[in-house]
Amino acid sequence: MSEFSHINERGEASMVDVSGKVASIREARAEGYITMKPDTLQAIIEGNHHKGDVFGVARIAGIQAAKQCSQLIPLCHPLMLSKVGVDFEIDQTNHRVRILSLCKLTGQTGVEMEALTAASVAALTLFDMCKAADPGMVITGIRVLEKIGGKTGHWEA
Repeated sequence: MSEFSHINERGEASMVDVSGKVASIREARAEGYITMKPDTLQAIIEGNHHKGDVFGVARIAGIQAAKQCSQLIPLCHPLMLSKVGVDFEIDQTNHRVRILSLCKLTGQTGVEMEALTAASVAALTLFDMCKAADPGMVITGIRVLEKIGGKTGHWEA
């Protein structure tokens, strides 16, 4: 048996059977960063970007992405998320935006992939909306910050 949960005893990719697990409250938080030119960041902050509310669009994109995670990642379970949040912290010193996501549900499997997907797609949306003015933006640091619930309990980065 492999230490990887998505590999069966024959070494083949396999969706994990969670039917025997007890439903519990599960929560995951993730983050990512997008670094850009100072004037690009300032335009977003001031609401002067020609595409409008950049943060609003990126927030909705991240929420939608979390809800579609099982369509994007082949072995993810389709989940009934009870909460998805996407927030932004501006770091003017380093000309970047920190993207924070939260996913929550009561279910039989964790929501780390949904939180990672929300942060990733929000970052990609920021890139897409600003790429004409700043094609050199860099997305970094996509990671899980915290996981709560399930058999393994609480984990924090």
